[in-house]
Amino acid sequence: MAVPLQSPTPCDNKMSCDSLWWGADLVTLRDGRYSIIENGAIAVKDGKILWIGPYAQCPDFDTAQRTDFGGGIITPGFIDCHTHLVFGGDRSGEFEQRLNGVSYADIAAKGGGILSTVNATREATQQQLIDQAAFRLQPLLAEGVTCVEIKSGYGLSVESELKMLQAIRALGSTQQVEVKATCLAAHAIPPEYQGRADDYIDLICETLLPQVAAASLADAVDAFCEHLAFSPQQVERVFNKAKSLGLPVKLHAEQLSALHGSTLAARHAALSADHLEYATESDVQAMAASGTVAVLLPGAYYLLRETQCPPIALFRRHGVAMALASDANPGTSPALSLRLMLNMACTLFRMTPEEALAGITYHGAKALGLQQTHGSLEINKVADFVHWPLARPAELVYWLGGQLPCTVIYRGEIRL
Repeated sequence: MAVPLQSPTPCDNKMSCDSLWWGADLVTLRDGRYSIIENGAIAVKDGKILWIGPYAQCPDFDTAQRTDFGGGIITPGFIDCHTHLVFGGDRSGEFEQRLNGVSYADIAAKGGGILSTVNATREATQQQLIDQAAFRLQPLLAEGVTCVEIKSGYGLSVESELKMLQAIRALGSTQQVEVKATCLAAHAIPPEYQGRADDYIDLICETLLPQVAAASLADAVDAFCEHLAFSPQQVERVFNKAKSLGLPVKLHAEQLSALHGSTLAARHAALSADHLEYATESDVQAMAASGTVAVLLPGAYYLLRETQCPPIALFRRHGVAMALASDANPGTSPALSLRLMLNMACTLFRMTPEEALAGITYHGAKALGLQQTHGSLEINKVADFVHWPLARPAELVYWLGGQLPCTVIYRGEIRL
């Protein structure tokens, strides 16, 4: 249903703006719903939305830049709130081996798996990591991504984790996209710490995280709570240290088993808990009480041929916000299309198109703590939006493959 979003504020003097955009239906995603404004208009000033509403009610703005799209829809810029885009090496050969029947355990025993990515990341220079990640980032940008989170977690040493985070920060300063950096040093046990996981947690808490915080290299701290990674007790130590340094937390939880990591995340008021295939109703209730976002990752579910779906019905029942992300990584989700994740979320997880689109806009922003500035088309939010020559928002979910033509406006300017 089309509903007006904002009404113009009457004023005696003619208002000015930097640019005015109209001639399309606005899919505002306000409150996580389509909230469509038919034949809408957006006025932008200083990179933020100054006014939004039906074109027929638009004030006579004083501006030199006017754009009439002549149809189509406008959505908020897409937000990919969980990626691992910075890493060294390539694991397409292992993918082929697995498809030919070689087990992951056999691959790992020969130095493959995450260990191969760790070694390649440690050997790569910072510039090589930046260049490779920029290459992977381009397909995401081309289909409307204006904000992306990127995690460390393939260095697994103080030096290499700092190198990864510095590369992530460099991407944010050289690419036309908002980049949020997350320290995921507690991703796996480094080869030199096998059998000494607690000692590695000591290194993270006592040495790495203080350096990360002092240099402002991360916007959040993440960990992998799983039987093949770190226990809830070990994760809690990381979380306590992060919070003491003023860094918000998030967690890879319940991907392969039910360790109640999402309940732990909720207890620490985590921004998000991610994966969640094995989350229980008590986990969901804890997340609902804390406002922790459920970040769903259908790419990994698909590639790993999982059969246990995240508890979508429980998230709906208890009012837990559901975000979606690509989980772009070399091992389990080499996904370079966030729009493909929309379709996977609907076909594999039975989400609705409206829920899926909210997952990469309104709720994706909340998963990064950006809900006050990003994720929907509202006054005073950052002017990140995308024009699509489409008839309805469900088309973004419907089409498989390829890149739909679009015009991306980033901070109020057309992104070239």
